[in-house]
Amino acid sequence: AFQRGASTSNAIARLESVSSFDEFAIFIENDPRLEVKVENELDFYKNQASGVSGIINSFGYLVAIIMAIGSIFAALNSMYSAVSTRLVEIGTLRAVGFRGSSILAALMIESMILALMGGLLGAGLAYVIFNGYTVSTLAGGTFSQTSFDFAVTGEIIMQGLILALVVGFIGGFLPALNAARQNITDALRAL
Repeated sequence: AFQRGASTSNAIARLESVSSFDEFAIFIENDPRLEVKVENELDFYKNQASGVSGIINSFGYLVAIIMAIGSIFAALNSMYSAVSTRLVEIGTLRAVGFRGSSILAALMIESMILALMGGLLGAGLAYVIFNGYTVSTLAGGTFSQTSFDFAVTGEIIMQGLILALVVGFIGGFLPALNAARQNITDALRAL
């Protein structure tokens, strides 16, 4: 309408009712003098934020995966250490008749409980520190700003706890399997 080349402008119209939006959009878009796209304000802001939020979501998942891999190695290290300090006890349990599967199950339960406690601690800290926290970004060139309100919801806490349990399972399985396969006499000699 203003013949400014490739630049764009926004115009906001306040309608009497939501039901009149479709009629208004058809009227404006069919006007041959105008080259416009009519959309409601909610859709406009969703489209504006979709590119930025997609990048932020992808970055968040990448960081979560990297941290989960690091956590698996930490869990492996902790569980191998716990198993090595209790070889005599494990050997004694095996000598009095406990099967390797019982040892495996006991150590896996321990690993999963530790992972769940760590996940609950992390969820609690995340809720206290980040719930309701607002961050904004400034888009280069357009000087438009997108803000994000962090909300630590039940769904996010559940995802975090499931991830913690997966890390605990993976990090505890190999040390528990190693302990379950330990030779009884070698374990008892570890004094």
